[in-house]
Amino acid sequence: MARLTLTDVEIFAKEALIACGASETAAASVARSIRRAQADGIGSVGLGYLGIYLGHLKSAKVDGYAFPLVTSARAGAVLVDAQHGFAHPAFDLARPSLAAAAREVGCATLAIRRSYSIGVLGHPVEDLAEDGLIALAFSNSPPNVAPWGGRKPLFGTNPLAFACPRPGQSPLVIDLATSQVTKVALTAAARAGDPLPDHWALDSDGRPTKDPAAALTGSIAPMGGAKGAALSLLVEILAAGLTGANFSKDASAYAKPDGPPPGVGQCIIAFAPEAFAPGFGDRIEDLALAITAQSGARLPGDRRLQARRQAEIAGVDVDDALIAEIRTIQATS
Repeated sequence: MARLTLTDVEIFAKEALIACGASETAAASVARSIRRAQADGIGSVGLGYLGIYLGHLKSAKVDGYAFPLVTSARAGAVLVDAQHGFAHPAFDLARPSLAAAAREVGCATLAIRRSYSIGVLGHPVEDLAEDGLIALAFSNSPPNVAPWGGRKPLFGTNPLAFACPRPGQSPLVIDLATSQVTKVALTAAARAGDPLPDHWALDSDGRPTKDPAAALTGSIAPMGGAKGAALSLLVEILAAGLTGANFSKDASAYAKPDGPPPGVGQCIIAFAPEAFAPGFGDRIEDLALAITAQSGARLPGDRRLQARRQAEIAGVDVDDALIAEIRTIQATS
């Protein structure tokens, strides 16, 4: 196990991305995202996901030199064609336009199409909350979840995220998949041979299973049964239907290096709280204190912030085998 500083993580990721075909701008944006994921204690979508990014760059499943096109046909509507490049630089480029539009009209929406995995969906909304905005985000992904009552994967794990500013503190961030578990966690369980908890997955016949291998040929269960399936549909409509991106059912798998670009989408909605009721910050603090005043209660994201603070001081542990794997991919570019 190697101990790396967060700067080490970012430099390592950026160099590997550039070596495998990403532009300086795209590599810097994705590497920052990897650094943040690693700091937040979710390395499975940090350095643990870097190998997938590199494989997709090498096979042209993602275009490392794509330049996102930002347009705005109407007030409050910011449109981005990611041109089958990474979602991270597409958001970075459009973020100022979205923030300005939200402040001008009170609420604005960013629609990203022909996109790719955005990594941790909580990070873009956190960035907007740092800008003083309330933000909601939706992202679809390749099919891994069957509709309620169905057997065949149709939806992605389709996360949604929310963030709002807090005076003098880090933003409140909520980030969750609409599936019972992420595909990354399911794949990790299959590699380890660990049995799945109840209600995580279905086999190819639509029956509940604890066998991760059977789950990988079947589907992930929606979070909360029919309610989670409904939320997944909601995300699908906003992230793909509204943006003009591919629906999950038409997107090629992230887990495979071959195939066409997935072409998924993201929808991010930003609100300027001052355009609505006064005293938003004070009211949110009153609510937050009412929650944390109860013994054992905590706010969403508290553990993530604790992990981040610790990582900033002490760095993070990274498996030697993972580092070697990434270096091997980089060396064969």
